[in-house]
Amino acid sequence: MSHPGGPDQVPVAAAVGITLAGLGADTVFGLVGSGNFHVTNALIGRGAAFVAARHENGAACMADGWARASGRTGILSVHQGPGLTNALTGITEAAKSRTPLLVLAADVAGAAVRSNFRIDVGALAAAVGAVPERLHSPGSAAADAARAYRTAERERRTVILAMPLDVQAAQCDPPVIPPLPPVQPAAPSQAAAADLAVALATAGRPVFVAGRGARAAAARADLERLADACGALLATSAAARGLFRGSPWDLDVSGGFATPLAAELIGAADLIVSWGCSLNMWTMRHGKLIGPGATVAQVDHEAAAIGGHRPADIGILGDVAETARVVLAELGGRTRPGYRSPELQERIAAEGRWRDVPYPDQGVPGPDGTIDPRTLSIALDDLLPADRMVAVDSGNFMGYPSMFLSVPDDAAFCFTQAYQSVGLGLASAIGAALAQPGRLPVAALGDGGALMGISELETAVRLRLPMVVVIYDDEAYGAEVHHFGPDGHQLGTVRFPPADLAAIGRGFGCAGVTVRQPSDLDPVRDWLAGPRDRPLVIDAKVSSAAGSWWLEEAFRGH
Repeated sequence: MSHPGGPDQVPVAAAVGITLAGLGADTVFGLVGSGNFHVTNALIGRGAAFVAARHENGAACMADGWARASGRTGILSVHQGPGLTNALTGITEAAKSRTPLLVLAADVAGAAVRSNFRIDVGALAAAVGAVPERLHSPGSAAADAARAYRTAERERRTVILAMPLDVQAAQCDPPVIPPLPPVQPAAPSQAAAADLAVALATAGRPVFVAGRGARAAAARADLERLADACGALLATSAAARGLFRGSPWDLDVSGGFATPLAAELIGAADLIVSWGCSLNMWTMRHGKLIGPGATVAQVDHEAAAIGGHRPADIGILGDVAETARVVLAELGGRTRPGYRSPELQERIAAEGRWRDVPYPDQGVPGPDGTIDPRTLSIALDDLLPADRMVAVDSGNFMGYPSMFLSVPDDAAFCFTQAYQSVGLGLASAIGAALAQPGRLPVAALGDGGALMGISELETAVRLRLPMVVVIYDDEAYGAEVHHFGPDGHQLGTVRFPPADLAAIGRGFGCAGVTVRQPSDLDPVRDWLAGPRDRPLVIDAKVSSAAGSWWLEEAFRGH
């Protein structure tokens, strides 16, 4: 209940909004109910833009995608009880991806012990890997909100801030949040830096693999300078794809998505240095990309990450960019060719992209035919503007847009795959599109994920986003078809009758086109020519004679 206060006091909900806006929150995603109505309006009143989703999970994915593409802390606002639980899968993806995200989660009043809306918000947050926080009292509320925001921002964590209704409605003094001093990036110990410098100075075939930590630290320039000094080749995890785009030594993605050339060169490395990358089973193909006798060095700002998935011979605790600078200084100006040679540079230029790898086209011609997903992706790569933002959903199809659609840099690739949930891609693409409005947004979805998150097409239409939604439609949950089918299992539970997804898109107000052959892409050219005043849904009827190369390897590797 409200408490009487002095003439200068404000409701706690308003104080929270004022505090967060003062800390930099200027974009909020959500679905508003009674419990988060006032705090959301308080943020809007302080100049924040509010983006309304059609489902809380969509709102969570939009905030996640926005944070990834902007490099800033995302804000999600949800109602108590079902508002939070509806958003939980998107929040889990963000938490497991270490997305800086603050969830403003309304909660029941402390005395409402019999309320059907009561859930243990703190336990729920901890269960999915998020950080639980709470507005503890009217007097501490502004400081509680500031602490939650700064935890998300500085520690790159997903934080769920429980906001009890009785505390929100109470009065408090206007918030005064003193600024925090800037934090210097953590430097590695001199001994650890010296160990890595020695390893780099003696390696004949060093490879750098950069992950989310390198992307978050904006470490490209520092890593490239160090790689130039020691002759290292450059690769990334899928989540950091595009980080080294344009470098003649860029192997693109390491792991299941790696080209045959990248797998060959990484597998032959005598030193693999992980920069903010977990080196998990996906990135190292269940360890197959670590050759016999190869030394593994791992640099991370969290001690628990080092050796978390596989043993590291050299472990360095420190910020990725700062560590690269310190190790470069430790080399003392010494340079060596390492793995690099003119001949290898020519091979990378000729074989470094999946579209350079020959394949037998599995498309089926005719009016009821299908298009090979590789042929589709290459054609779209040629059609779409180079300055694009690509967001990819999960499923059997996901390797095709991830590897065949090029991106200009790491900020242009939104890969929501930490939790591997189908259905997050469309909403993530909307959030990413709003973070980088100068780029053409491309949402790459499977038919299962598209139908699961279809309500957010209305959001894309309402926002008049010039978005391309390409659906790799195999009329099935393809991963299960290709995993269980070879063993003779019945597949009726994972196959579906045809659906006219282009017509569904038109029903939401999008332009829609069905593609079965490359010539069917002509309407895409027309849409690209302008005015691009509504999203375009491409229902691509793709061939599914065989499973994707990367998923088959992943399944059989378990």
